Amino acid sequence: MNEKIKEELFANIERNAPDLISMADMICDNPEVGLEEYKASGWLSAYLADRGFSVETGIGGLETAFKGTRSFCGGVSLGLLCEYDALEGIGHGCGHHIQGPAVCGCAAALADVMGAFADLHPFTVIVYGTPAEETVGGKVTMLGNGCFRDIDVAIMTHASSSGTSVDNRTLAMSSYIVRFQGIGSHAAIAPEKGRSALDAFLLAASGVEFMREHVPPDVRMHYTITGDTGPVNVVHESASAKFTLRSYSRETLDGVKNRFEKIIRGASLMTGADCAVQEVVSYDDAVPVDSLAGLLMENARFVGAPDIRPPRERTGSTDFGNVSRLIPGACLRVASDGEGHVPGHSREAAALGKSDENHDAIIVAAKVISAACCDLIMSPPKMEEIKKEFEEKRRGQVNADG
Repeated sequence: MNEKIKEELFANIERNAPDLISMADMICDNPEVGLEEYKASGWLSAYLADRGFSVETGIGGLETAFKGTRSFCGGVSLGLLCEYDALEGIGHGCGHHIQGPAVCGCAAALADVMGAFADLHPFTVIVYGTPAEETVGGKVTMLGNGCFRDIDVAIMTHASSSGTSVDNRTLAMSSYIVRFQGIGSHAAIAPEKGRSALDAFLLAASGVEFMREHVPPDVRMHYTITGDTGPVNVVHESASAKFTLRSYSRETLDGVKNRFEKIIRGASLMTGADCAVQEVVSYDDAVPVDSLAGLLMENARFVGAPDIRPPRERTGSTDFGNVSRLIPGACLRVASDGEGHVPGHSREAAALGKSDENHDAIIVAAKVISAACCDLIMSPPKMEEIKKEFEEKRRGQVNADG
């Protein structure tokens, strides 16, 4: 029976494919960075509203966040999350422009097709629009303001340059803005009167490099100086930098953070430049739920998704990890770069945003997620299995993180 229903879902998505692709192309042609995604969030919200969803905008403390809900007698609450922010100076080089159309197409199909079975199989579908994943981590803010507590499962999709798969881990991440304030002076005439903020940064960067040898292999540390420090012939009175630290374990990362902050204070003491350290982003490593990931991949094979592969060995960081600490979650990555490999977060990837492969990925993602949601609606024991595994994994992860 489920296969017949899934074919109806797929037919619905195919009928709406031109609108979904057109919406993705509009988002691609109008890239908006985090917290400025007014056009994208507006188009996605309007699509849901036109299809009978109750839409709330400006939720979770973020103007460009939204929530669209349709309930069919209550039941299991399916959360479909999407991002739509672009990369500054690049555009949609991470493929976020395809997420919203895929998720909205899936949600509309579930409402149109599965609603007929609601008497025996009640369900609610909730679409959360989540801004600023690339910058400040909108989902973290939304979590802090009470979002996502009304869903039983959280499902996302993402463009992929490494085949179709579901990651089984993500990197916890903490990002800092560090500011050093020294005393300016003439570098030739009176250097002894100055206290160099630039020297403080250089010492801090050197400290991070020396620490690199003495951290676990999964730890990643990156940094860059931000802004203009001034001409060469001065003692630089100010310097700002961004540092990012990552690990597959929040517990490990917290230990690295403590050592990093000591390095910054040490650089300040050695140079006489004051320091200010601000943690601006904190992403947790995800709680993997194999039963949910397996359900998505089972349906990816049923749909005939392109280039199906095992989970990636190396992954990045995402604010979805924080959501996955509260609710069972999984993100379906759909192959979107065709035969030639195109690196993510690149201008080359952004230039292919309206390619046939990206368009196909929208429809494939909508079909796979709708089919997985069909299984969750029609087979309550599957949802219970996912919840049970999640609670066991979460307890183990929380205990490991102290």
